[in-house]
Parts: sequence; structure tokens; C-alpha cells
Amino acid sequence: MPLFKKRTAGKPGEWFYCLEHKTVEEGPDCPGKDRFGPYASRGEAQRAMETAAERNLEWETDPKWHDKDSGSS
Repeated sequence: MPLFKKRTAGKPGEWFYCLEHKTVEEGPDCPGKDRFGPYASRGEAQRAMETAAERNLEWETDPKWHDKDSGSS
């Protein structure tokens, strides 16, 4: 008997973006490694890639997360 049961269906109102199929799903139909979410609305899930790109840009340009160049290689 498995220690943890696989969650086969999501809660109503949980939305996910599947990275493999590039589609929005209600409930987790695809494995966790292939999806973003959960999101509160279908619209948020549809913007998942845009949101990720915006966050990546913020993190890449955040001066608090970059080491100062010490001048040595």
C-alpha cells in the first residue's frame, strides 16, 4: 500500500498551465514537473508564461542578487 496517494483531481477553481501541452487545465491533469500553478483563475493560468518571464526579468536585474565584480577571474 503506497504511503502517499497520487492526487488525481484538483479542487474546483484550481487552474494550472501545462508546460508540455501549452494549455490551461482545471485541476492537475499533468504531472507536477510539467505544470505551473495552481492559479486562482483561468486568466491567471493563461498568463503563466508571461508572469514567469516578468519575474525572471525582475530577478535578473535586481542588484541585491548580483555579486559585485571583484576584478579577479
